[in-house]
Amino acid sequence: QVQLVESGGGLVQPGGSLRLSCVASGSIFSINAMGWYRQAPGKQRELVTTITSGGTTNYADSVKGRFTISRDNAANTVYLQMNSLKPEDTAAYYCNAQIKPYAIWPMRDYWGQGTQVTVSS
Repeated sequence: QVQLVESGGGLVQPGGSLRLSCVASGSIFSINAMGWYRQAPGKQRELVTTITSGGTTNYADSVKGRFTISRDNAANTVYLQMNSLKPEDTAAYYCNAQIKPYAIWPMRDYWGQGTQVTVSS
């Protein structure tokens, strides 16, 4: 089976930085897009950023210029560098990946368990 495991969350002061990592492991034939979503208390999960296997990126307007997504295809890993963090960035951050576990299986979405990011003084 496929697992996505996030790491790197924590408590940071406004204006600070954090780097999240997400590693995909298990039965993996290929990975298409990978990305990060977040969910604040009482709110719906929202897209933060995505990156294709070829490196094309997409960002939510609220994080453009502050967050950077990158990936290491050889290591099945996606990263999220978060700079100039604001209190409104506080949320649980979830890794997402479109993975084909075996050659004859269809591509499907997989999710990590989430990592908490809290921005507060």
